[in-house]
Amino acid sequence: MEVFNYLLISLGIQIVLGTIAIVRKTDILTDISYGLTFLLLISLAFWSEIFDPVKMVLYILVALWALRIAGYLFIRILKTKRDKRFDGIRENPVKFMSFWLLQGVTVWVVLLPSIVLIDLDYSLSFNAISIIGIIFAFVGLIIEGIADMQKFRFKSLKENEGRWVDVGLWRFSRHPNYLGEIMVWVGAFIFVLPFINGISIFSIISPLFIYYLLTHVSGIPTLEKKYDERFKDNKEYQEYKKRTGRLLFKF
Repeated sequence: MEVFNYLLISLGIQIVLGTIAIVRKTDILTDISYGLTFLLLISLAFWSEIFDPVKMVLYILVALWALRIAGYLFIRILKTKRDKRFDGIRENPVKFMSFWLLQGVTVWVVLLPSIVLIDLDYSLSFNAISIIGIIFAFVGLIIEGIADMQKFRFKSLKENEGRWVDVGLWRFSRHPNYLGEIMVWVGAFIFVLPFINGISIFSIISPLFIYYLLTHVSGIPTLEKKYDERFKDNKEYQEYKKRTGRLLFKF
């Protein structure tokens, strides 16, 4: 299947689910659709190709990441009932659908290296670079999973209401979950790198895009702004920021 066809499929999924979310004014589909779209696209790509161990490893990585993030967000939204990020947006059909369409493009861009690899029509063999890349990606997957679990448990305790997370991995990084996610997609690109050439090299946009998105657009800036306003007079929080890296660990 042509690479751009996956973009059309991704957008189609978002339009269908987004329409349901707009009509029902619900955040449940919004929170779980991201991971599920990754899973659907990578499964469609993988199962349409001849079996290959290298492609299988990449499929397992993406599928595990997608299932984990979709499951985590589903459990979280069942607990919180709504996602505050969409307050003032879900009531506006145009703005809400714009978010869904952007999400469809995001999924496709982030998945580009994986789709390019799986669409190759020849046999592949592991090498040192690909092994380094997949190890890096799985370490990122573990970091992201642990960080999300620690945050969920912390936020679930009433005594922590209104506090910032500073336990476990969050003692060393202010956003270890985003660090882990970036590592997943950087590792996936490194894994794919030895097998691609020509115009396919432009799939490097995937790790660059996810890094920029999380560090300059919708991830870290949104949370940092919220916490900076909430705890601007809190000396403990200011000390936490000084001794803790935004992404990378400080020791």
